[in-house]
Amino acid sequence: MIDKSLIEAENAKRIKALQEDYEALGAQLSRRGFDIEALKARVAAYGVAVPSWGVGTGGTRFARFPGIGEPRHIFDKLDDCGVIHQLTQATPSVSLHIPWDKAPAADLLGKAAEVGLTFDAMNSNTFQDQPGQAHSYKYGSLSHADAATRAQAVEHNLECIEIGAALGSKALTIWVGDGSNFPGQTNFTRQFERYLEAVKQVYAGLPEDWRLFTEHKMFEPAFYSTVVQDWGTNYLIAKELGDKAQCLVDLGHHAPNTNIEMIVARLIQFGKLGGFHFNDSKYGDDDLDTGSVDPYRLFLVFNELVDAEDKPGFSPMHMLDQSHNVTDPIESLMVSATEVCRAYAQASLVDRPALMAAQEGNDALMATAALKAGFRTDVEPVLAMARYEAGGAIDPVATYRAAGYRAAVGAVRPAVSGLGGGIV
Repeated sequence: MIDKSLIEAENAKRIKALQEDYEALGAQLSRRGFDIEALKARVAAYGVAVPSWGVGTGGTRFARFPGIGEPRHIFDKLDDCGVIHQLTQATPSVSLHIPWDKAPAADLLGKAAEVGLTFDAMNSNTFQDQPGQAHSYKYGSLSHADAATRAQAVEHNLECIEIGAALGSKALTIWVGDGSNFPGQTNFTRQFERYLEAVKQVYAGLPEDWRLFTEHKMFEPAFYSTVVQDWGTNYLIAKELGDKAQCLVDLGHHAPNTNIEMIVARLIQFGKLGGFHFNDSKYGDDDLDTGSVDPYRLFLVFNELVDAEDKPGFSPMHMLDQSHNVTDPIESLMVSATEVCRAYAQASLVDRPALMAAQEGNDALMATAALKAGFRTDVEPVLAMARYEAGGAIDPVATYRAAGYRAAVGAVRPAVSGLGGGIV
């Protein structure tokens, strides 16, 4: 963890300017009918989960270039995740991936308490073969033609639920790479029937207060067809399974120019939006840093979320899911968490009565102007003040670099080989 005295020293350099900016923004927002203190309270109460795997260096299908001080195991990962929350005060929970993060529950709970974290949704892995595994997932998992392979995948998901229950998690996320690479390789209907049959067995194993999130992805690793390829198929799955099943939306899992915010609105409307994996995308599933390419789209997604937040039972789970190839993963995750908070704050500043009046009056120009008024507001003073008052850093990245955390863990954690490819 970062020494508190260093955080205080770094904040002391910046607090006067922050207070001035905060007061100026407060006066501006007051003229528009918004209370900056209420907005700060909303931001302070918001949190986005970090993925345990996100603190490692990612890769591509061609190569992987490891970074300094990469985590050796889940306990190193929790240290890194703890630093992210310590500085941003915006990432109170971590999402585990099994079997990558498998360890005794008591040890995981003890470490999480030490670094100030709780556990978010569990993630199963049936897209890789593990050592000692009886059946290969090369040709699929939950939709595999072989019943024994499907049973193995079901059992793994049930194990993830068991592990998560011991950690206080309340949800399981299932993403499968199942599909085909050649026309005729699989029968689309039979393959989907096998998937539904298998995932129903997983659903039957959910505790009463749990939810099951299924995740769609346009392509990869299957390049001709994918079993759960879009939100429509995902919605069918959730409807088929039952009330505890919902859809997870990963912002990088859609074709370019897809209207993701409309997908979000549709899933909200019919009670099937379970949560998000936030990242950004340019061409495909790039998993770029959240808000790095299209911050306006991120804002538009949050506009739908803020618009629906008073709906009974509406509680989607939010998580970052990124692959970091050329940056320090901790820095990227801190910046991304801040961008998600920024989009939430900006969406909270949309004049909704004015927006609705423009929509009902078919005034397209004023409707989009109402959105842009929120988006164009520089809410950084609110985000920074919320971090400061919670004990975090006014400038998380600058404070992190001043602390020398990366060099310190690099001296303890052995260098990792750069051989091998594949996205983590």
